[in-house]
This record gives sequence, structure tokens and C-alpha cells, in this order.
Amino acid sequence: MKTRYSFQDKENMAKAYGKSLPISTKVAVEVSNFLRGKTTQKAKAILERVLQKKQAIPYKRAVDGVGHKPNMASGRYPQKASEEYLSLIKQAEANAEAKGLGEELVIVHLSAHKASRPPRQGRQTRRKFKRTHVEIVVEEQEKTKK
Repeated sequence: MKTRYSFQDKENMAKAYGKSLPISTKVAVEVSNFLRGKTTQKAKAILERVLQKKQAIPYKRAVDGVGHKPNMASGRYPQKASEEYLSLIKQAEANAEAKGLGEELVIVHLSAHKASRPPRQGRQTRRKFKRTHVEIVVEEQEKTKK
């Protein structure tokens, strides 16, 4: 089955798609909004610091009950989402390398969508798993002449 992206790319772009990742859509949207527009190296460094709980991801949409973190308003340290995003960025970089793109890659498109929510097994039949589709598109950054 062919994966359909919501973003149409050009030849100087590479993409990766995470299907039915076991993370919350709410958290994935916040992480996506924070990482969009950054270089892949900077995004990987941020996610590594989040995993070490040294830097928080700012929450702008779902802030009810979210406490303040140092040097920002509302924010959290989403561990599972950071691991999934880290692996997705590495996949996109590998796809870019296979396409022959350079080292300086910028995240031009990063989006999270709701996936199907399969029911959990056991006595509580009403509970469902959280699942999210995440897609990332990176573009080769043009060298600026001084």
C-alpha cells in the first residue's frame, strides 16, 4: 500500500512517515509546532535535551493544568513522543542521504494527525489506545553567499 502524504515535495526534499505511532495526538501537535522550521541537527539536539529533562517543549494549545517550566510559560518533557520524533528525523535524514542531498537539512513540513484507536484488551472494553500519524519533510538548505 502506497503512503499518501499531505505535502507535495520537490527533488531537493526528502520525507519520512510514522504510521500509527503510540503517542498522543495532542502531544505530537505541540512537538511538531515547536520543531517546524528548525534544522535537523538543532531538532535532534532539542529532543536529546528533552529526553534528559534539561529542556521543555512549550505547550501553546493544550495548557489546562500544565505547569510553568524554567524560561518559558507552560511546557512538558514528552519522553515517548521525543523518542518517536528522533527516530523519524533520523529516517528523513537517511532518505535525504539516499537521494544525494547535503548535510544542511531544514524541516519544512511536520504534521501530526489522528490515527485509528484500537480498543485495549481486558475487562475495561471502553478504553482505547492513543495512536498518531506523523509526517516530516526536510529540504536541503541553500548556502547563503556573503
